[in-house]
Amino acid sequence: MPETDQLGHLGPESPESSLPGRRLSELADQATRCVTDCCGAGSTVSQGGAERPAAVTHPDLAGLVSVQLRTGDGPIPAALERGEPVDSADLLVEKRWPGYRAMALDAGVRSSVTIPFRSSGLTVTLSLYSFRPGALEGAPHGAARALGDHAVTCLVRDRSYRAALAELDQLGTALRSRPVIDQACGMVMHVLGCDADRAFAILRRISQGTNRKLSDVAAAVVDRRGHGLERELVPSVD
Repeated sequence: MPETDQLGHLGPESPESSLPGRRLSELADQATRCVTDCCGAGSTVSQGGAERPAAVTHPDLAGLVSVQLRTGDGPIPAALERGEPVDSADLLVEKRWPGYRAMALDAGVRSSVTIPFRSSGLTVTLSLYSFRPGALEGAPHGAARALGDHAVTCLVRDRSYRAALAELDQLGTALRSRPVIDQACGMVMHVLGCDADRAFAILRRISQGTNRKLSDVAAAVVDRRGHGLERELVPSVD
């Protein structure tokens, strides 16, 4: 199986490298290059949901990964369940995982090992393949282990970075909408003769009852400058 084009090292962040698929591709590619007798590799990542991004170094290996994820049977599911490396020294005599075994042998793969890496609720698997039986016995303790540990650390960091960006965006939206909400509260206070807390609660209740954003409700109040609001606001009063 020919190697893929080099995708770069697992290192500095960029918009592209923050994507899980890019990290997985880099991990599989680097593992193939660093592990002796490894003819190809595949990697997956799971955060407990149904979605499980994956990457392989050669199209022939895509089926090996997909059949395991689809059927729940093979070294990848076994490694995820046990939390430790799962290997097959010689698939020619392997009795487990008939679907995976047949597909692997058809692709010329004689041995494989799948190594799981877990951190902060995220699980990465790295599967290594060889044309030779018994060629990957030491793989879980060498360069592949270091690459996998680094990859899962990068993925956890990427996830935290994306979460921080999302939080900043939400805060920015809140800050931009706050002036119009305050202005609308003032109008509600004037119309109903209530205090600020009560006015805000009324606007929020209208937002929830009409399935509109609070900022949109406030903008509508401001646009009407408080005229004709009694009929809409009074039903919201307890």
